[in-house]
Amino acid sequence: MIRAVMILDASGQLTGCELRGHSGYAEQGSDIVCAAVSALSITCANSLEALCGLKDIAECGEDGQLSIRIPPEAMTPDAQLLLQSLRLGLEDIAGTYPRYVKFSIRKEGTKP
Repeated sequence: MIRAVMILDASGQLTGCELRGHSGYAEQGSDIVCAAVSALSITCANSLEALCGLKDIAECGEDGQLSIRIPPEAMTPDAQLLLQSLRLGLEDIAGTYPRYVKFSIRKEGTKP
């Protein structure tokens, strides 16, 4: 299962996301759920860098891990819009494939 968590600051503004795992919907290379989540999240990270000028905000790890974090001083309205778009896309995928994607929202500083 993919666990997708959007992170909020104290004011309710999105500051990033954490993605972990694989959906298990189909074999690797044929998994449309994993491909959809990957396409959304990687496009968001690349857009934050290319369109908003934010550097070093994304970290990729093993086993399907991706973390995006935008420091408060670097947040822009465009970056917030891109994160909101990612949120909508992830919520839609999780709503369509609830057995394969778990979506949640967490406030910064709280335990996952």
